[in-house]
Amino acid sequence: MDKIKAGLVQQSNTDDLHKNLQQLHDHIADCAVKGAQLVVLQELHNSLYFCQTENTALFDWAEPIPGPSTGFYSEIAKQYQIVLVTSLFEKRAAGLYHNTAVVFDKDGSIAGKYRKMHIPDDPAYYEKFYFTPGDLGFHPIQTSLGKFGVLVCWDQWYPEAARLMALQGAEILIYPTAIGWESTDTEEEKKRQRDAWIISQRGHAVANGLPVVSVNRVGHEPDPSGQTNGIQFWGSSFVAGPQGELLAQASSECPENLVVEIDLARSENVRRWWPFLRDRRIDAYQDITRRFID
Repeated sequence: MDKIKAGLVQQSNTDDLHKNLQQLHDHIADCAVKGAQLVVLQELHNSLYFCQTENTALFDWAEPIPGPSTGFYSEIAKQYQIVLVTSLFEKRAAGLYHNTAVVFDKDGSIAGKYRKMHIPDDPAYYEKFYFTPGDLGFHPIQTSLGKFGVLVCWDQWYPEAARLMALQGAEILIYPTAIGWESTDTEEEKKRQRDAWIISQRGHAVANGLPVVSVNRVGHEPDPSGQTNGIQFWGSSFVAGPQGELLAQASSECPENLVVEIDLARSENVRRWWPFLRDRRIDAYQDITRRFID
């Protein structure tokens, strides 16, 4: 398949899980009606971004895979005949949880899953409290539309993750995301952060000659503890082509659905013009697996 239409659902969530799910269903349907064959949701889209605090009661939100949420999204994928990329709070066992992307194929079957490998632990992003680092490695997921390198949020800052997906034949890099501003940052600092986020992922597109789809949540979510002013998620979901060119970008302030045509055949030409994979010095990269070279 040379061209596919990708739908990006940039949603503002509430503390009403049922309402969030209904909105997600409606937004996915909207993308499908507009011709989307692939629909990508934001990170941990069922709920508010709960990692702003450390609260053991919130482990009750985690679900097995397969489980209720996978059943819900399976039916949606089947109903609209789409490939659907979701992001779920997985309960693997008592006391063992992951931040897991699950990909559904057009028939509603689970095409594959990816457990987030890089887990942040920063103020308002206390993910190490909730999530065990992934153990499935960096492997693209084969679907009826193609092979997709699905990674999650903090993974997007690591060129190694993108490269390993590309080296295994990924045709698109996909990043469900939850990232935003802390209220005390200056406007200049906010711009630097958002620009760095976009540049980093566009760089992965360029370095690997692949399109990138990045879907972020949007809107303000309060800190339940009241210790901070919460997070203002900056949206700005986008699609970049294999030279890093921006094909489409959503608002930084409002919920929005984007449907974007992606020319997969273009990657072949770009890689012929810029043969980075050909010129890699794989004989000289042994030290890349060291933490630091003293």
